[in-house]
Amino acid sequence: MGTSAEKHARQKEHRDRLAAAQREMEAQQKRRRMLTAVGLVLGLAVVIGVVVLLTGTGDDDETAATTSVPDPTDLPEDLPEPVAPVELPEPPPGTTLTDDTPCPPADGADDRVQQFAGPPPDCLTPGASYRATFSTTLGDFTAELDVDAAPATVNNFVVLSRYRYYHGVPFHRIVPGFVIQAGDGDGPPWGSNDLGYTIEDELPDSSAAYVDYSLAMANAGPDTNGSQFFVVLPDGGGQLQPLYSHFGQVVEGQDIVDAIAALGGVGEEPTEVVLIDSVTISES
Repeated sequence: MGTSAEKHARQKEHRDRLAAAQREMEAQQKRRRMLTAVGLVLGLAVVIGVVVLLTGTGDDDETAATTSVPDPTDLPEDLPEPVAPVELPEPPPGTTLTDDTPCPPADGADDRVQQFAGPPPDCLTPGASYRATFSTTLGDFTAELDVDAAPATVNNFVVLSRYRYYHGVPFHRIVPGFVIQAGDGDGPPWGSNDLGYTIEDELPDSSAAYVDYSLAMANAGPDTNGSQFFVVLPDGGGQLQPLYSHFGQVVEGQDIVDAIAALGGVGEEPTEVVLIDSVTISES
């Protein structure tokens, strides 16, 4: 067993990796947004040119066709202003397990656990199937968990849910047309929490696995899965490579996922607070 200083050093290194990965993902999204904005402006220029050509009457007209990009200051003044992101509340306090993690009660632990001494044991019942119901401040949605495709990932998610890890945790990253992301149980800086352990990847064969409303793990690189997860929004799967453990599918409450997705703001930050009240696991 390492010293306390060594443990803190490992935690800091893990947080740094997560933060670096988050910055890279944000940079990629920023580049996509810039390209989209340029495309819209160029498209507007083409429309203006076509209108001028169709309505022009000769060389003496005061209006002439142009292929130049319009000055952004000439765009309509009634365009909607970007909505500022909201300040997210920190998750409620949680305890730390300093010994090996035992399997939690099937109906959930009494107290929220925020950090663990190591990865959980196998707590799934052989042959059983599992569902997770996400109760949020906007409503509920339910996902079927894919034990066959990702047994270790499902086990980890079930254990965290039953230890009430996700209680009071916000959706901290909302990217309309791409994903909604949650699971950072430490609070700010969002996207860089430390569970005390990581688990290995269970990757799909191809990006085709990321269908609309599928459930996958966020990570900071190979084999760095912890507690953060995302739901793929409609048409968002095409932006993903098969680098994220796919472990479930939302089967009820897709309208709630859409409602959360509508709250994305500047820098992929939410414009309203959406909290996970609980994640309830059902076994059959």
